Amino acid sequence: MTQEMPKLEVCLSPALLHLYDTTDTIVVIIDVFRATSTIAAALHNGAKCVIPVASVAECIEIGNRTPDSITAGERDGKVAEGLEYGNSPSEYPRSFVEGKTLVLTTTNGTRLLHMVKNAHSIITGSFLNLDAVSDFLLQQKRNVLLGCSAWKDRFNLEDTLLAGAIANKVKDQFNINCDSTRAANYLYERSGGHDFTGFLKDSSHYLRLSKFGLQKDLEYCTTANLHPVVPILKGHELIVHK
Repeated sequence: MTQEMPKLEVCLSPALLHLYDTTDTIVVIIDVFRATSTIAAALHNGAKCVIPVASVAECIEIGNRTPDSITAGERDGKVAEGLEYGNSPSEYPRSFVEGKTLVLTTTNGTRLLHMVKNAHSIITGSFLNLDAVSDFLLQQKRNVLLGCSAWKDRFNLEDTLLAGAIANKVKDQFNINCDSTRAANYLYERSGGHDFTGFLKDSSHYLRLSKFGLQKDLEYCTTANLHPVVPILKGHELIVHK
């Protein structure tokens, strides 16, 4: 008897997470602009780990008691008051972040991560580690939920586009009976699969962050495979999967 293929689904917003069974599932947290891009960059550049937290107060508290730590994060696209650094992947070159612990809080991505319950494992995905994440999912042969962080629970284009890119790369090895996955894949195919920056330039989140002068940051976040690592949650820490 042939073994049934694992299923792959896409959750388009944290507000819809309760509709999905994440038990024994690999959940991929997606927050392209910019949390999961920053996580990939920091870990690829040698950070000891990333500790994702939901609140600014918790970020500061953990930073105060953790040696060689960096407290970072944003609220509504800007550095949160009381934190040292922002949520830009370009802020974390190897010369700065290597060997340090990054304590990170963001508007959408870290919030979604803490909402997931009973998963087999939680990893983070971005365009920066697109192929690494896709290869990991193919190797694991488990049910997968691609979780889009969205924007304050509202659908956004960039997270769905990345979900579609991942789904497109792995679809032959998964059972896809999920319209949101199909829609994400259609979106990816419509993009042409290469100029993600150009495709997203008229999206709401791109335009919102551009007002803060973050265009170079957004181009960085839509560059494929610049940081080929798989961040995986172990306890309270995101580390590089070996």
